[in-house]
Amino acid sequence: MSERTATPRRTSGGEPKRSLTERLQDTLSSAAEEHRANAGPAASRGSRVRRAAGRQPRRARLRLTRVDPWSVMKTSFLLSVAFGVVTFVAIFMVWSVLGAAGVWDSINSAVASIVEGDSGNSTFDVTNYVGMSRVLGFTLLVSVVDVILITAIATLTAFLYNLAAALLGGIEVTLAEDEK
Repeated sequence: MSERTATPRRTSGGEPKRSLTERLQDTLSSAAEEHRANAGPAASRGSRVRRAAGRQPRRARLRLTRVDPWSVMKTSFLLSVAFGVVTFVAIFMVWSVLGAAGVWDSINSAVASIVEGDSGNSTFDVTNYVGMSRVLGFTLLVSVVDVILITAIATLTAFLYNLAAALLGGIEVTLAEDEK
């Protein structure tokens, strides 16, 4: 047996230096003990686990000091595109239901009876002004502008928050563990 393995080396504190496996076993056993202590007693099904008397839930005070503008821009872009698609589909559905229900024909006949009287030779058609293609084109234009504006405003807000957080310290949040 070599001298290196036979005699443990001493550290500056006077205690022998332990091998890697001993340190790992100690770390794992202490982690297991901590896990058992945090898990608490097992409860039967349907009943809530109660904390030991005098033990408070763990709390952590965190401070939000920086928001990444690139991630804000990507997220706001995707959410605004989704909002634009939902708006476009909703307008399409509403205009389809109104057309199927005969609303446009009722409006045309009401305007014709008011403007023309009983002559019945009206050339007015409400769908020339608020037809499906015009409304969907306008909705698409508004959705594209909204995507650009929402993305730009959210990114600018992230930059402004970072400036304010650098001066004032950011938003402080206290997180607490749920009581079981």
